[in-house]
Amino acid sequence: MFTFCPLQGALSESTASQSLLELDGGVKVLIDVGWDETFDTEKLKELEKQIPTLSLILLTHATVPHLAAYAHCCKHFPLFTRIPVYATRPVIDLGRTLTQDLYASTPLAATTIPSTSLAEVSYAYPQASPADHTFLLQAPTSEEIARYFSLIQPLKYSQPHQPLPSPFSPPLNGLTITAYNSGHTLGGTIWHIQHGLESIVYAVDWNQARENVFSGAAWLGGGHNSGGGTEVIEQLRKPTALVCSSRTPETTLARSRRDEQLLESIKLCIARGGTVLIPVDSSARVLELAYFLEHAWRAEASKGNDVIKATKLYLAGRSIGSTMRNARSMLEWMDDSIVREFEAVADESRRDNRGADHGRGKDGAGPFDFKYLRVLERKAQIERVLQLAVDDAEPKPKVILATDSSIEWGFSKGILKAIAGDARNLVVLTEKPSLGTGSKSSLARTLWEWWKERRDGVAIEQTSGSDTFEQVYGGGRTLEVIGAGKQALEGGELTVYQQWLATQRQLQATLQGGAATILEASADVLDDASSESSSDSEGSQIEKQGKALNVSTTLGQASRKKVVLSDEGLGVNIMIKKKGVHDFDIRGKKGKDRMFPIVIRRKRNDEFGELIRPEDYLRAEEREDADGPETAGTGQAGNRQQEDGLGKKRKWDDVGTGPTKGFSRPNKRPQLTRAISADEPDAAALAHGPAGDELDNLEDEEEVILGPSKLVLTTDLITVRLRIAFVDFSGLHDKRSLNMLIPLIQPRKLVLVAGGEEETLTLAADCRKLLTAKLGTTSDGHAVEVLTPAVGATVDASVDTNAWVVKLADPFIKRLRWQNVRGLGIVTVTGLLLPGGEIALTDVNHDEDTANKRPRIEGGTDDSTEVPEPITTTSADSKALVTKVISSAAMAAVIPVLDVLPTNMASATRAGAQPLHVGDLRLADLRRAMLNAGYKAEFRGEGTLLIDEIVVVRKTSTGRVELESAGLFGSDMLMIPTAAATAMGGGSTFYAVRKKIYEGLAIVAGA
Repeated sequence: MFTFCPLQGALSESTASQSLLELDGGVKVLIDVGWDETFDTEKLKELEKQIPTLSLILLTHATVPHLAAYAHCCKHFPLFTRIPVYATRPVIDLGRTLTQDLYASTPLAATTIPSTSLAEVSYAYPQASPADHTFLLQAPTSEEIARYFSLIQPLKYSQPHQPLPSPFSPPLNGLTITAYNSGHTLGGTIWHIQHGLESIVYAVDWNQARENVFSGAAWLGGGHNSGGGTEVIEQLRKPTALVCSSRTPETTLARSRRDEQLLESIKLCIARGGTVLIPVDSSARVLELAYFLEHAWRAEASKGNDVIKATKLYLAGRSIGSTMRNARSMLEWMDDSIVREFEAVADESRRDNRGADHGRGKDGAGPFDFKYLRVLERKAQIERVLQLAVDDAEPKPKVILATDSSIEWGFSKGILKAIAGDARNLVVLTEKPSLGTGSKSSLARTLWEWWKERRDGVAIEQTSGSDTFEQVYGGGRTLEVIGAGKQALEGGELTVYQQWLATQRQLQATLQGGAATILEASADVLDDASSESSSDSEGSQIEKQGKALNVSTTLGQASRKKVVLSDEGLGVNIMIKKKGVHDFDIRGKKGKDRMFPIVIRRKRNDEFGELIRPEDYLRAEEREDADGPETAGTGQAGNRQQEDGLGKKRKWDDVGTGPTKGFSRPNKRPQLTRAISADEPDAAALAHGPAGDELDNLEDEEEVILGPSKLVLTTDLITVRLRIAFVDFSGLHDKRSLNMLIPLIQPRKLVLVAGGEEETLTLAADCRKLLTAKLGTTSDGHAVEVLTPAVGATVDASVDTNAWVVKLADPFIKRLRWQNVRGLGIVTVTGLLLPGGEIALTDVNHDEDTANKRPRIEGGTDDSTEVPEPITTTSADSKALVTKVISSAAMAAVIPVLDVLPTNMASATRAGAQPLHVGDLRLADLRRAMLNAGYKAEFRGEGTLLIDEIVVVRKTSTGRVELESAGLFGSDMLMIPTAAATAMGGGSTFYAVRKKIYEGLAIVAGA
């Protein structure tokens, strides 16, 4: 059995996602570590309590609602980095750039110190109450974020994997996880978890429809690099429980109509000379929008559209350049059309390289090589672009995609403030924003509600395809924009912060390491925490879990300063912390107090062996570049030699200018930097957008605060006169997809999460009716159960099953004959079930006297206890004999034993059991096998394979395989062909096909 508990994102308008699955044996699986734009640490309290008991963590999407809290947990929660985490490679790389963008864009992500924690130390400083302090926790650096994401283990699609548990987890007992494509985002995952008899499918935020960049979900086999089908793939069919998101778009459009609406909205705005703002995320859905707009600009420019050519196209984000570089290296994770486009460009480039052009094809650009889209990563660049729009007498239209979609952090907030007052401008929302749980809605949610109200009028426009769409007027409404900044601590605030920090260090050092184990307070140990973890005993770590849980929000890991403790508090560390101490009494001590406090730095290894430090193998000239120029000689000769450049190696593209025998000789090496012809596109420009201009030289002038700081909030009121449009680019499944797929998946239980309360309950009622109509009731007469748990509520999502444990006797094990079918072992058993204990069977013969003898339990003192005559029954499902022995109540405490049947019973039961074929035949595999054997095989219609124009193999929807041959009557796979058919040649082909079918199945014998 297993239980399911949503920690965030159930019956709520918040999009944050966290789910906890508890399986048999205490195995706990956390799926997603999501957050929302409020960055409220109270939403992580329940997760913090579960950390010491988690076995592993799975991540589904590289978006804020699914992994934004991952770096925060690694930074501030003890033991979190020791839990194994699994995700696909795109989720890891794009999640890293998203997190770096998040912490670089807003100080809110670092979160503030709770007032309850400050109350303990601020009593000595009555000038301000703890609630007035907004001290910021130390945010993880870019290097720390990269290290946290390097701990995640990558998986491929359809790759079954048995994960390793955390050090404080019970054994996983063969738990297997498999990732499948979910659509929606690059590397997005539908997780299949197999544990014993439980088969769990976790599918949150998936999309069945194909898009420009992302392929559809893998339900029907039509996902990543697959041809598609009409039935749900076997691995995702009939799970014990299906956990599905209930958040669906209110209205859905086909991809072509959706793209057309967005492009027409942009054209109308730029025709007025306005600016279009499209808030996007910085890792996932931005790829779909950037690809579409870049290729739309290419298509319009090829048609000679002067308005589009004159319109600047920008993509703004703190780490958006890294996101696009990662996308260019992950084309194989995208839709097949992207792969074909890249291959076509590569083939054209190779053909051109054989001539004198050396170009990159006619367009010279691949799927994510931008010709028109300009990437901006600095605030100064954004300000310059917006200033040019104000300074120009005739403003040029522009389209800006800016992070983030909530307009609460990133560049989108500043751009909205700059363009809100002009009625020619337009903001396009591409998804329904989250409502959150705070007192104030996000800016995107406020604009979306204004779009729904349509209070100040609507402009109804029409696309070239006769579709209508609406643009709502802002009407001069006032919008409150709250800005977040940092300010260094001074005076009394700095004193309070230092006192709080010292208290937290003391608390963490005492509780984490115990009264005498303060190794964690040493900077050396903290810098090499990964090597220390392997040397700690499991027993000592388990004892410390509860203690470490109480100080999970401390800054002890962030600080590297030593703690001033008493001699008793230092414990065994007194030998290295104090001078003149050369002895320590270990009598009565345990754990680390019995060992000399020396930390051995372990060499870091990866799958290829010991890690190599490249700086140890630098050449002399490379060291000069890294460490500064070295003196080539001493004295006047050395100076002259350095000035002339003699005696030093030149760079590859440097031109030699030194005199040689009276004349100057150029560098003999080929020059890679050459002039680019007028008709040849710049390769660097194709990778990063249009050619360089003045924006490349702009740098941010903001002062970076590295020390203790506090959060400063500012409020601005802006007047909104621009237009508001909404085009759904969320890429989520609709109700039609759910109504089609859920009856095909046939889950035994359905759990709905990740949606608002109203839409979740409505969808649950519809699913109950649908499942009852399509699937009927279960064997116990109940309909398929649909669960809608609230946040923090635990529900039993397992299915009632009965399982018994028996021991196999040694003689019985020796007679087992295993057969392999697609990696599974199959065996049929017929035995005698005996009560537990050591069993000794008397010698059994065929005569009546020995046939009436009974098995006797050795060691038994009660001679009156008799084992009744065995009762045999035959199972209708497996056609195998099941032998039951009715024992006394005294045998209930021991495990029964399955032993070999006596000879007099074996002969009687052999005839009662019928053979059984186990396995699933795939016609594609059969066709391949027949072609390799020299036969002609081709498909004729769905589910029909024709071999040698004589034999037909059909597979019905129920899995039954029918085999027919010319001259045969009927359609039985085991039918023998007639003599006439054999003379025609059909018999030999028939037998060959039947042999290949049997080779793909396991024939479980009856005896």
